[in-house]
Amino acid sequence: MLVNVYGGPDASQVTDAWQWNGQRQWYASEGLLQVTFDNRASGHFGKAAIGEIHRQLGILEIEDFRTMAKYFIDKGMADPTKVCITGFSFGGYMSCMALTYASDVFTHGMAGGSVTDWHLYDSHYTERFMDTPGENPEGYKKTSVMQYVDKYKGMLQIVHGTMDDNVHMQNSIQLIGALQDKGKDFEFMLYPNGRHGWGFMPARNNHFTNLKTKFIYQHLLEKEVPKEILR
Repeated sequence: MLVNVYGGPDASQVTDAWQWNGQRQWYASEGLLQVTFDNRASGHFGKAAIGEIHRQLGILEIEDFRTMAKYFIDKGMADPTKVCITGFSFGGYMSCMALTYASDVFTHGMAGGSVTDWHLYDSHYTERFMDTPGENPEGYKKTSVMQYVDKYKGMLQIVHGTMDDNVHMQNSIQLIGALQDKGKDFEFMLYPNGRHGWGFMPARNNHFTNLKTKFIYQHLLEKEVPKEILR
């Protein structure tokens, strides 16, 4: 199962509509179940639900994603040894949390441009939900991916643009250092001159798409990548 998420406050991804494209159809024909999850703070449940995440941005969200993924496993629809999550930005943060905090359910992840510690993100966004580090030191501590590196297992692919001026690359670097210190295995790819995304660089954007495709075939489908799906 491949789970696509964003997960940020008041930013839903699930709609009552069929979102088809050729790549999704190809993966479906290979037997890959593809789903999108929204958590309680995604906006569907109003301001009261968004208020639940105050001072603990990321915790209830990953708890919700873990509950949803476990539902598919318990119903026999997903292989418990191949539950992959992927996302970018806040979705990258959720993917990193999935392979650490929620590694009892999620086995693989692809994380792009990820926040890993709210100390490292811009204050105008962070403090709206977390208050200041001085006012909420425990909240900042418990929402940091680095707090859960001991629980890391499976395989996480970490990707970041070297010129990202939104989610600074320091976020991924600090997580990488923590994983290395614990002797954990992971994958890492830099995109030189990439900002918070690199769609303006077609060759590198194609490389990124192929990187994810190869990860899916190696770890989830366990077969050779057909040449016709690569860009």
